[in-house]
Amino acid sequence: MELKHLRAFVALAEELHFSRAALRLHIVQPALSAQIRALEESVGARLFERDRHHVALTDEGRLMLPEALATLRQAARTREVVKRAHEGEIGVVRVAFVSSVLPRLLPALLRAMHAQLPGIELELKDLPSPLQARALLDNSLDFGLVRLPLSLPGLHTRRLFDEGLVVALPSSDPLCAAERIEPAQLVAREVFVLARKFAPCLHDLMLVAFHQGGAQLQWARELGEFTTMLALVASGQGIGLVPAQAAAVLPPGVVVRPLALELPGAGIGVAWGELDTACKRAFFRVLEGVSLQGP
Repeated sequence: MELKHLRAFVALAEELHFSRAALRLHIVQPALSAQIRALEESVGARLFERDRHHVALTDEGRLMLPEALATLRQAARTREVVKRAHEGEIGVVRVAFVSSVLPRLLPALLRAMHAQLPGIELELKDLPSPLQARALLDNSLDFGLVRLPLSLPGLHTRRLFDEGLVVALPSSDPLCAAERIEPAQLVAREVFVLARKFAPCLHDLMLVAFHQGGAQLQWARELGEFTTMLALVASGQGIGLVPAQAAAVLPPGVVVRPLALELPGAGIGVAWGELDTACKRAFFRVLEGVSLQGP
């Protein structure tokens, strides 16, 4: 049974006239007759009662008509799905992210994807940058929104926006009176930082910058989550160094002030292995458009 046979059957079943059905299919009448015979041989039943002046569906033909229509609709849908997948309009893209993209970039990206590519489903995961890199390399992830700097063989990166550090303070802390905090003002304070294993390049970059600025910090604790760090700050147990976008939403009793410390190369970027599918390329174009608008 071939799709062309089903199309011939449906055309004849709806027209009940060989000449009109052949004209509708843009074939000659003998070709239509041959296709109907081939279909009847395939299903092992007579589908039409026909003579020189009359064409009618048999009982078997009437039962077959809705099935044939459903098969043709499914075939058309299959063609459309493959066509849209080939053009990057549908599919699944696996994306991981760090906390700094949650306030602005990720919501903007989701809105843009829904508006421009509603057929692409995003599988989202909250992962630290080193785990994202590992997942990208073993092809269990398509894109990572990572903390920069990040440099690994086999991965491409592109900066999306720069991001400095802010100091998270209890609202009662005297440093809240300052518009901008100098590194030297943090000496001898209990400081919470993100543990190195979650962003090693950023962690090392920060240590070097403090050292070059002549400020030796006293770590109170290295933590894995900025939400935990901010909760500890709110409880008055210390102060925290937080990437600016990660501190966009603060718990009650916590304020932030910019830290006067240059971190060359620090920021948020996208990392990927290869743009080897239309779906990935389509996602990347939307991400580029969103990132041009800023964090």
